[in-house]
Amino acid sequence: MANIKSQIKRNRQNEKRRLRNRAVRSELRTREKALLAAVGTDGEAEALRQTIKRIDKAAAKGVIHKNAAARKKSRLAARIASLTA
Repeated sequence: MANIKSQIKRNRQNEKRRLRNRAVRSELRTREKALLAAVGTDGEAEALRQTIKRIDKAAAKGVIHKNAAARKKSRLAARIASLTA
């Protein structure tokens, strides 16, 4: 346990951010699974839109890197295309 006041505060901030980031990453995985389940149904376009929106939001907030977000979107689009074809 830290003795320095600023470090105690920093630890609190880091813990809050860690929990927030974990929730965002969890939601990303959930959205991806929902998208793959929706392939071939009427809700496919909406699921894709929601997934991409969440990926972009996570990148904007700094939860994931912008290149990682671009890679995720690209791979998802390719996977959807291969499953649809």
